Amino acid sequence: MKKSIIKIAIAVGIVAIVYFLLKSYGVTDNIRLENVPKIKTWVASFGAIAPLVYIGLYLVSTVFFLPGTPVTVLAGFVFGPLLGVLYASIASIISVSAAFLIARYVARDLVESWVKDNAQFRKIDAQVKEQGWRIVMLTRLVPIFPFNLQNYAYGLTSIRFSIYVLVSAIFMLPGTAVFVQLGGAFVSGEGNIWKTLIYLGVAGVLLLLLSLLPKFLQKDKTKL
Repeated sequence: MKKSIIKIAIAVGIVAIVYFLLKSYGVTDNIRLENVPKIKTWVASFGAIAPLVYIGLYLVSTVFFLPGTPVTVLAGFVFGPLLGVLYASIASIISVSAAFLIARYVARDLVESWVKDNAQFRKIDAQVKEQGWRIVMLTRLVPIFPFNLQNYAYGLTSIRFSIYVLVSAIFMLPGTAVFVQLGGAFVSGEGNIWKTLIYLGVAGVLLLLLSLLPKFLQKDKTKL
């Protein structure tokens, strides 16, 4: 266990170093939707290792509570609507796993201080004991609790890490696909208005399905 904690602590240190490097280049200060084209140029400039740079940026944004939507949309701009979903999904799984492990093994006291007075977290903690993976599913589909904070909060609950990662990976995918498609529409359209509209239409359909999913999946006894 001690070796695992040391490894996680080292990983946290590496993420922190990456964060300060990105901050020194002004990247973290510019993570906003209107700046996505500019960040796209920066990420794409790394060529073959651009996917790794993107994953690192996503990881930093999740761990340090930076805006997540622009980073997800960015995947569509840089890699297109298909590869964008792949890389954004990989990045999201790595990132939520990192936050969970930090909360459970490295900075538990700090995270507890963040959520101790949060009534929503207490409900989620209770529902984890009653519902298990279903509550993770619900909170991934419905933004009832801040996304970046819930990644840490789950590390304080009794849910198993493997279940948390698997359920998160599955039920983050619809939302990821929506935002990546929005970004990818403007890249893959290649100046063709009809092609762009098709990709935007796909994103719209996915968004509609995403909004309907919770109504079908949420159990009556799961009340948050």
